[in-house]
Amino acid sequence: RADRTLGLRCVLMLCLFSGCAAGYKQGDNVTLYETYHYYTLPVCRPEKVHHKSLSLGEVLDGDRMAESLYHIQFRETVEKKVLCQLTLSEKQVDQLREAIEELYYFEFVLDDIPIWGFVGYLEESGFLPHSHKVVLWTHLDFNIEYNGDTVIFANVSVKDVKPVPLEEGAGTGVGGVGLGGRGLIVTHTYSVHWFEDYSFFPKTLEIHWLSIINSLVLVVLLLGFVIIILMRVLKNDFARYNVEEEGSCDDLDQGDNGWKIIHTDVFRFPPYKSLLCAILGVGAQFLTLATGIILMALLGMFNVHHHGAINSAAIALYALTSCVSGYVSCSFYTQINGQRWVWNIILTSSLFSAPLFFTWSVVNSVHWWSGSTQALPATTVLLLFGAWVVVGFPLTVIGGIVGKNRAGSFQAPCRTRNIPRQIPKQPWYKQAAVHMAIGGFLPFSAISVELYYIFATVWGREHYTLYGILLCVFAILISVGACISVALTYFLLSGEDYRWWWRSVLNTGSTGLFIFVYSVFYYRNRSSMSGPVQSTEFFGYSLLTAMVFSLMLGSVSFWASLAFIRYIYRSLKMD
Repeated sequence: RADRTLGLRCVLMLCLFSGCAAGYKQGDNVTLYETYHYYTLPVCRPEKVHHKSLSLGEVLDGDRMAESLYHIQFRETVEKKVLCQLTLSEKQVDQLREAIEELYYFEFVLDDIPIWGFVGYLEESGFLPHSHKVVLWTHLDFNIEYNGDTVIFANVSVKDVKPVPLEEGAGTGVGGVGLGGRGLIVTHTYSVHWFEDYSFFPKTLEIHWLSIINSLVLVVLLLGFVIIILMRVLKNDFARYNVEEEGSCDDLDQGDNGWKIIHTDVFRFPPYKSLLCAILGVGAQFLTLATGIILMALLGMFNVHHHGAINSAAIALYALTSCVSGYVSCSFYTQINGQRWVWNIILTSSLFSAPLFFTWSVVNSVHWWSGSTQALPATTVLLLFGAWVVVGFPLTVIGGIVGKNRAGSFQAPCRTRNIPRQIPKQPWYKQAAVHMAIGGFLPFSAISVELYYIFATVWGREHYTLYGILLCVFAILISVGACISVALTYFLLSGEDYRWWWRSVLNTGSTGLFIFVYSVFYYRNRSSMSGPVQSTEFFGYSLLTAMVFSLMLGSVSFWASLAFIRYIYRSLKMD
């Protein structure tokens, strides 16, 4: 009902973000936020702080939420209501000055809608004489928009508000404006204004046409290129290779050149089988995980303003999809005559979890050293470790055992000879580095525009809501990776080089390298991050992100190449 009482009491997030924190833009720059306990500052606080129970994702996000003294009722206007009056000592004034100089800001959560505001304002002007002015905002105007009985938008404003200057030495009881006998007296007030909104479309609706058009054009070109190979080039190859006399695949004319002549070596199993299969298994797991997260978001299972919902879902899905990695890895390992399947399961389970644990340990130690709330409590650490021990690892083992028992034989259209064929010297444009550069750049270019919005969401406090577009971009990324892998594999085989196994993984798996290079560019040119806390977290998790893309796209690339190779060699005439 329109006259209902929300009972909001404007939940205050006990986080204070420093260093031009996320959500604050300096030019076009976005800065990673550091979170600290809000009530460590001398601000208005209730006599007894009531904390809100948090989900796992919120804890991982560094959120610490509690009720504040602000009392807001639905559609009830408030004009300059006194929140509290504080007497600040010299130490407390210096603490506030330091927070304002470091550009700290607070976050409120009103009806699941975040509201950000700076603690104060820093003004520097002139060289001679130089002025350095620090002021404290003591009045906040809450502007809230509603549609029907639902709050749809809220922000906090300090327009036309006179701040309180924080001079050095204030709070010592020396007398003056705003000074009492024992310190600096400040009175915090607030106002609430309501506005009805009749718009049909949400304010956050924006279609990234540039990203979609760029990606679609790339996909059309690549698909056309691959179709030309399959329909024209292969047609000519089949006409030349399929000799009139009947014979087995081993009896084909050995005088020809090209991909036909290596038919007795193309299915020769590669070195480092266990590592290859572990990469394929973990890549399949992340492909399943990413698809599941996007589909869940499209089904409306995540509230855009609910902190940490996607983080919680990602952790749960990562543990549950461990069976996928175990099954795919051990099944294919058995097919290519792998013998140490127990070691393969252990390698699969630790291929990503070990780098993740090491990176998290370093980042969490830096947060703990700086006093940030993003340093996870011991109970959360034990919960995450228990989820991996009780759910993740056992499911990997179960999936591996099922995959081993259900694995059939490796379906190879041609037999492999005992003695490998000598590989001719390849031109420079068929070298691994060149193929990795091509295979990594094209998928990266398909997502480069959308990647900016993803970074702004992950490293800032922006909210990403266009999951339909994200699903399209994700499908485009997979399609581009598969198409370019098929094309590069054909070029490799046409040069009589049968070492396609690892090359197919590296071709588009190198997309992760381009993503990490982009993250370095983003750090230097699109953000204002600095200091050990922000730098360690950004580069640590950027490395893990690049690794995830490499594993996922490397797996897609391999399976696409394998399907293509089986198709072309099965199409040769045989008895």
